[in-house]
Amino acid sequence: MRYLHTMVRIADVDESLKFYCGALGMREMRRVDNEAGRFTLIFLAAPADRRRAADEKAPLLELTHNWDPETYTGGRNFGHLAFEVDDIYATCQDIADKGVTINRPPRDGRMAFVKSPDGISIELLQNGSALEPREPWASMANTGNW
Repeated sequence: MRYLHTMVRIADVDESLKFYCGALGMREMRRVDNEAGRFTLIFLAAPADRRRAADEKAPLLELTHNWDPETYTGGRNFGHLAFEVDDIYATCQDIADKGVTINRPPRDGRMAFVKSPDGISIELLQNGSALEPREPWASMANTGNW
């Protein structure tokens, strides 16, 4: 058995790509438009997985956009997607600078949470050991839920 991908439904392709690609740095690997089924599938790879994903050897994130409008709820019920990052503080600062709310700041130097435009929780985990707690993150309060 091999893990292939995680699928999340999205309401707005542009907003979702702005978040996943623009803020998180993921890259679109392929796209499928299905006119008969009235949907688009967009497969994304994390920055460190791009080379392996090109050979179909890395898990992908599948964004599914149904062309007929639907309201999606329960993003939190989905659970979350998790990504390992090299520097949790630099990553969170970069994402915040791009307009994304850090819902659970990396107070512990190890873990943070943000949300996609569709309410999907994204966990960011420090690669290796936790970094030493540092301001402004150490005293930053949670915003909303994750």
